[in-house]
Amino acid sequence: MALPPCHIPGFELADIETGEARIRIARGGKGPPLLLLHGHPQTHLTWGKIAPALARSFTVVAADLRGYGDSSKPEGGPGHVNYSKRAMALDQVKVMRSLSFKRFAVVGHDRGGRVAHRMALDHPEAVERIVVMDIAPTATMYAQTNKEFATRYFWWFFLIQPAPLPERMIGADPEFFLRQHIANQIKVPGSTSDAVFAEYLRCYRDPATHHAICEDYRAAASIDLDHDAEDAEKRIAAPLLALWGGRGVVGQLYDVLQTWRDKAVDVRGEAVDCGHSPQEERPENTLRLLLDFLS
Repeated sequence: MALPPCHIPGFELADIETGEARIRIARGGKGPPLLLLHGHPQTHLTWGKIAPALARSFTVVAADLRGYGDSSKPEGGPGHVNYSKRAMALDQVKVMRSLSFKRFAVVGHDRGGRVAHRMALDHPEAVERIVVMDIAPTATMYAQTNKEFATRYFWWFFLIQPAPLPERMIGADPEFFLRQHIANQIKVPGSTSDAVFAEYLRCYRDPATHHAICEDYRAAASIDLDHDAEDAEKRIAAPLLALWGGRGVVGQLYDVLQTWRDKAVDVRGEAVDCGHSPQEERPENTLRLLLDFLS
């Protein structure tokens, strides 16, 4: 079946089979390979404001994580294993290998940053440079949970409840949940266009997406923490850039650079004057910071 036109100018859509999942990608540009991984509740379209400019210098692959967008949505499996960041990272490594890219840079926002973190630990031979956007490490954030964090990031504790409770509640009015979620995190009004929101909503209306999202968060609160504990002494070897929203929860509650210096050997970074999504809220600033680091 023919795929629809890509919403990112100059990019083309493709589906890549990894053996465990089918991953939708948007690809464009020429040059060294660069993998872009979105967060919740977005899709690869979150990169739409900066991907064309990145494609002037890089071969850009913007992927939908398994369970999100137009990628496949497998069942969670025992212990939520199919949504462990280990499984989700392996998907993306296989995608890049299928495109003949054995080593590449990766930029991950939100959930995509957690996938990139695991990728850099499990596949150090593949990750040349890593950027994590508006996150502290998962284990750190759970370990330092307090009332303020639990209130402002309530979905970390809502989505992990046993199925089908959160799935049914989201399914009752997915547009309201999605709109409120994005509005609460974006601090620069109008950053998510109506057209992009419509695409997010198209994907978010799928009941399989609700379940996959919950499984992603359930894995983060269980099997991912087990994997992190096993690798507590490991450090990311690739140079790491941390960017975060100066007006967002992560930047206000954590010493972001220190949390990543505890996990990697070469860390730099800074805040961007925005909320949770620098690539959508401050695209010009974010693009400059990415180009300076990746180049």
